Amino acid sequence: MASPRKTPDGYSTWFRPLPLRILRLLAGAGLGWIALTILLVLPWRWVAPPTSAFMLRERVASDAPVRYEWVSWEDMSPHVPISAVAAEDQNFPTHFGFDFDAMAEAWDERRRGERFRGASTISQQLAKNLYLWPGQSFVRKGLEAWFTVAIEILWTKRRILEVYLNVAEFGPGVFGIAAASRHAFDRNPGELTAGQAATLVAVLPSPKRMSAARPSEYVQRRSRDIQRQVRNLGGAAYLESP
Repeated sequence: MASPRKTPDGYSTWFRPLPLRILRLLAGAGLGWIALTILLVLPWRWVAPPTSAFMLRERVASDAPVRYEWVSWEDMSPHVPISAVAAEDQNFPTHFGFDFDAMAEAWDERRRGERFRGASTISQQLAKNLYLWPGQSFVRKGLEAWFTVAIEILWTKRRILEVYLNVAEFGPGVFGIAAASRHAFDRNPGELTAGQAATLVAVLPSPKRMSAARPSEYVQRRSRDIQRQVRNLGGAAYLESP
């Protein structure tokens, strides 16, 4: 194997440092991307997002109106947040956006040929719903991971869950727990019972195919399982644990 030649400036022909001008451009682009991310993420820590990427996509793809109504954490039934955590992401209070144990279990199931289940956390789903598009490309997953980290750094856990429950799709064109509770049960989100909250959350994996207003046997069974998981976690107090 030929050894590398030396250039007049003393560097190997296999390695030359990038020109200072290019390094400055790369550093500037990196800082600009970080600043843009903060600009896109930080305001929603305090302000209700007026829309999301998934809502905009629904408006373009469908002639039906999009139902979206913001509701604060205090005006939600306490059964709603804990039902979402029990169903979607039981390690939500303790992880930093990624549940690596759930990812490993999902990967093992896939290798064994069992039914593949997602391992996305609530933070990851929120990043996707707010800023991105459906799909499994490396670019989309990379952006999802980036925005997930930004959200976890810039927001509190309670705010992450509050925004998620307001922008998640609960049915065709129905976004957020307020619109979902009125659509499915003709009730305010603060009036939802444990069973109703669990039924709404039960459709989240596939809101365009499953209905909380007319729950199938599968949705009813999943709702009962979610309520059981809520009890196993200790109820709403689980989200108040340090």
